[in-house]
Amino acid sequence: MKKKKQKTSRLIGIVDVITVALAVVTLFGFLGRFHWFLDLFSHFRVQYMQLCLVPFFITMWKRRNKRAAALVILVCINYALVLPLYIGKPASVTGKPFRAMLMNINAGNGNTEQVLGSIRQVEPDILLLAEVTPKWARELEVLNATYPYRIAKPQEGCFGIMLLSKYPLEHGEVVQVGQADEPSIVAEAFLPQGVVSIIGTHPVAPIGAAGSRERNIQLAALPDMVHQQQHPVLLIGDLNTSPWSSHFTQLLNASGLKNSMKGFGHQPSWPASHFFLRIPIDHVLHSPEITIHNRMVLQGVGSDHFPVIVDFSIR
Repeated sequence: MKKKKQKTSRLIGIVDVITVALAVVTLFGFLGRFHWFLDLFSHFRVQYMQLCLVPFFITMWKRRNKRAAALVILVCINYALVLPLYIGKPASVTGKPFRAMLMNINAGNGNTEQVLGSIRQVEPDILLLAEVTPKWARELEVLNATYPYRIAKPQEGCFGIMLLSKYPLEHGEVVQVGQADEPSIVAEAFLPQGVVSIIGTHPVAPIGAAGSRERNIQLAALPDMVHQQQHPVLLIGDLNTSPWSSHFTQLLNASGLKNSMKGFGHQPSWPASHFFLRIPIDHVLHSPEITIHNRMVLQGVGSDHFPVIVDFSIR
């Protein structure tokens, strides 16, 4: 009997440590605006919910009701942040919507046929590619007939970028956003339904204080670029942040753009090789005048990111 109590005591002790740790990381996720390291904890809200389940069932099994209640509170706090992604029924569409696709192809990815196969399968009208190297640019030339309009800035490393379109692109230019010396693209796509301003960008990854600062400066500069556009905006890119980061929230609030994920639920896109750690950092944001009818994360193409597509119309 004594040994059984000791085992139970040790088990509850482990549960208490896990509960305290989950409470700490949940709190840290709200403090990201104060320090880059704390911001890293904002991205894993779904994982925190999942990690609460095992200790919760243990506390229920051992009838430790107060501990179980504490875990329920932690689940509710994190779920309250994830739930809005599932709210908002997509509007019905009359006629065929347009399709935009975002694909971080990974500079070191050699699976050309997978990348081309995915593009040909979903047939996007607008395609933004990140991490386009000169080698990738040459291999993507086979798409010229399907996508006669393009703006590209391929470069070695992870920040080459390319915008392809089936419809005319005008006033297109490669620009620098923020302080990072990396290219972004701005252009107007002349769709049959109307003109849409496309902003394609890929901020620096928030690795360390310097990388986080550059990413945050770029995210903070994007609203001004949005407000300069004369037409409804699609902002497309691997933004290297999740919907739960305060910096992402500030981007939405300052720009007036909407998260295309809203109404379609949690759609993690990176890292492709780690199922449990996946978070949504590949985004399509849109003006209120644009209606999103469908949003999907596709199968992998050999990159560390999954492609994302949205079907949309202009109101």
